[in-house]
Order: sequence, then C-alpha cells, then structure tokens
Amino acid sequence: MRALTVDRTAPGLLRLADTAAPVPAPHQALVRVRAISLNPAEFRYVLPGAPDGAVIGWDAAGMVEQAAADGSGPAVGTPVITLGLSGAWGELRAVDTALIGTVPDGADLGPMSTLPVAATTALRALRKLGPILGRRVLITSAAGAVGRFAIQLAARGGAHVSAVSRNPARADELRALGANEVVTSVGEVTAPVHGVLDLVGGPDLTAAFQALGEGGTLVTAGAASSAASAFEPGSLLADPLRHDRSIVTFFLMSGEGIDADLTWLADELATGMLHPNIAWRGDWTDAAETIEAVRESRLPGKAVLDLS
Repeated sequence: MRALTVDRTAPGLLRLADTAAPVPAPHQALVRVRAISLNPAEFRYVLPGAPDGAVIGWDAAGMVEQAAADGSGPAVGTPVITLGLSGAWGELRAVDTALIGTVPDGADLGPMSTLPVAATTALRALRKLGPILGRRVLITSAAGAVGRFAIQLAARGGAHVSAVSRNPARADELRALGANEVVTSVGEVTAPVHGVLDLVGGPDLTAAFQALGEGGTLVTAGAASSAASAFEPGSLLADPLRHDRSIVTFFLMSGEGIDADLTWLADELATGMLHPNIAWRGDWTDAAETIEAVRESRLPGKAVLDLS
C-alpha cells in the first residue's frame, strides 16, 4: 500500500511511499482509507519521535475492507470513521473495533475525517463538567478544531458559552457557532463559571482556574502554549465563593463507548447539526505546502487529505 511514511531525509520528514499493509488483530477491522485530517499535535508530539518507515496519524475515514475476525464491529463495505494512536496516513488501516464509528450511507467522508480527535475530545471533555444546562462554560483556544466543536456541543447542551480567542477577527465566526461572548483573554471573563475546557495550558490554565465558581471543574485537554502552569501561593486555597473546585486530566481514548460517540457525531455532522471548519481540502499527493502549514499551526481550520 501507499502511505505517508516517516523519512528523515525528506522535506518535512514525510514521504509518500510504498510500505507493507497492516495485518489486523482479531479485534481489529481493516479499513480502506478515503480521507484523513491532520492535527498540529501529530507534528508536535508524534512525528519527532517516530522511526523511519512508520505510518503515523490519528484521524481517518473510509470503508471496511475486512471485518474483525472476532465478529465485533461493522461489516465489510460499511463507511466508517476511525481513531487511533497511529496508522491513519496510509491506504489501509487496522483499527480496534472499539475505536470505529459508522457513517450514514452517502455521507462525504472528507468532513467526517475531521471528527475523531477534535469532536470526540470536545464531547467527552464536556461530559466531565456534568450538567451544563443554564450554566456558564469557558473554552480556551476556542478558534481551534476542538474549541469550535466544543462551542457547538456546549451550546447544544444549554450552556452560556464564553469563548477565548486571541484573534478578535474570529469573534463573529465563534458567535455563529453558539458562543455567547468572545474575549481575547481569560482575564476578560468576569463572572464565575461552572466549567472550563482548557486547551492551552500555561498561564491560561491558572487564570481559568481562578474563574471557577463554587463546585466548578476545569478539564485540561490540551497544552498548545507548551508553557508551564504555575500557581501563585494560596491560589489553590478555597474561599466561601470558590470552594470545591477541581482540575480533571483527560485522555481521549480512555473509557468505553468511543465507537458509539463516533457514530453519534457522524450522524450529527451528516444532518447538518454539527459543522467542521475545513480550511483546505485536496489530494494527498499534492499537499506538501498544506502539511507544512498544519505543522506550523498557520492554517485557520482543518486540513483534509483525500486519498486518490
């Protein structure tokens, strides 16, 4: 099969090359990949340590070519979206059936490929806040892929959404997705919030924790700033208005039900209830400049690569 393989002699450390097809384990389906979406974190955290010849990548959509031998998961010919720690950037992918969601027949697999990491992170992180109907939710890095999905889902859940984006030009877009207010820094949020989805880390995380009211929860699901989060002495102590606060860490592929979440998200996208933010879409054989833009976080939305 062809794949974008790690090659440290190639520009950008990636080369489209022939490589061995994966052999699925009994609990895995073999998926013929039709579209992939790229995440800056793949270039930040995965690519630097990957060996030459490796096929990395998290998000892929396609069709089941070989069903799992243990009888789990979708049947041959089913359109699916897939999640995993590696293997997305190739024509064939062996995927645990617990990490496969089914896609409605006839749906465009390009937009579907944007869902696995970004939308599932937003969905499962927001659940950790508990009921949000009528409550204030703060989302940092709201103009990013996870943030945009989180705005839509939090608004659907009845939350008053405060979105933080350092680029004020994004304000109208974020309000159109469901944000009630858009600010350029966490410090502009004055009222106590019930929950925070933090995707930045560093000083933003510590400032967002101070925005929590009584019983509030901060879910940390990203560290885009790559900066340390330093709490001032006494800042973690409670007072009558800000006691019982918590910080919850988050790992996307923990727990059960990811297959059901992926299927639900695919249905929402197919019916127009959920909107991806695709900034570029094209053939994977002509994507070198786009890949570099994703690597440097210069693309104002998701990049989708169609496999020819």
